[in-house]
Amino acid sequence: MKLVKPNWPAPLQVNAFSTTRDGGVSKPPFDSLNLGFHVGDNAKHVEQNRHILNQSLPAPALWLNQTHSTKVVVVDSNYPACVNIPDADAFYTKCHNQPLAIMTADCLPLFLCDKQASQIAVVHGGWRGLANGIIANTIAKFDCPVNEILAYLGPAIGPGAFEVGSDVVDAFSSLDTTSIFRAKTNGKYWADIFAIARAQLALLGIKTVFSQQLCTYQNAELFFSYRRTANTGRMAHVIWLTQN
Repeated sequence: MKLVKPNWPAPLQVNAFSTTRDGGVSKPPFDSLNLGFHVGDNAKHVEQNRHILNQSLPAPALWLNQTHSTKVVVVDSNYPACVNIPDADAFYTKCHNQPLAIMTADCLPLFLCDKQASQIAVVHGGWRGLANGIIANTIAKFDCPVNEILAYLGPAIGPGAFEVGSDVVDAFSSLDTTSIFRAKTNGKYWADIFAIARAQLALLGIKTVFSQQLCTYQNAELFFSYRRTANTGRMAHVIWLTQN
């Protein structure tokens, strides 16, 4: 199983990675480490892929039913071990050894932690969730000064592949759209989802933002991409805390 680890100065107690499409059992077009049950893959293959993933974790990962919402699930000691998967698009916790996972195939995964390694979060950032405030809602769960928060932007569709309409540009009118969108000759725009997240984080006071800006669309060997192939799998982006 090939993993992509964030290149950020997080404390050693903060563990995080993104999966790739390598190392699973799913057949084309979901080859091979598809972790999403909802995409039409053989459910037994997805179960086996999640089992492979869990072998790298201190406990089975928790998952979300992602709906491009702004809802954040807080995982604490009272969080039920057996619970229906919640409809939400971000996780936050102070618990140790409990991996939290979100899935993407072009949307932006956002990892967050504080410098004291006391709290973490992971966000599924589709453009609708970003426009409606999923990042701000997640940051609001942190009980530390915003200048103590570190952010890492994981693999997502790059600015040379993410074509959008004017409705998406209008959705981010509160930002400096000239640095985020580039007009095309067909009336559409190239959108930089990394720049959207950076701008929103900056408005929230978070400027310690890191990213390798890996493009899911252009890296077909490593990543699934819904824009490249609609019938495809999902990567997972996982974060957890270990104790000092």
